[in-house]
Amino acid sequence: MCLGIPGRIVDLCTDGGDPLLRTGTVDFDGVRRRVCLAYTPDATPGDYVIVHVGFAISVVDADEAARTLAVLRAMPDVLARELEAGP
Repeated sequence: MCLGIPGRIVDLCTDGGDPLLRTGTVDFDGVRRRVCLAYTPDATPGDYVIVHVGFAISVVDADEAARTLAVLRAMPDVLARELEAGP
């Protein structure tokens, strides 16, 4: 199963690479992953994004992120399974 998981952008990564391939560190309920932000060019640290297979696909407000996380937490081990495959 692959879900879109909400997370909060902690920082933007600037490694001198392609400026069109923006990345950042996203916090998913305590688990941090590097995520491609190319599809959410206006997202900044502190924003919540929905992440699917390593790509932020949309920006959501904090209330929507909290509601989605509450639903995901109600399903046993869903967050752990979805996030364990990452680096």
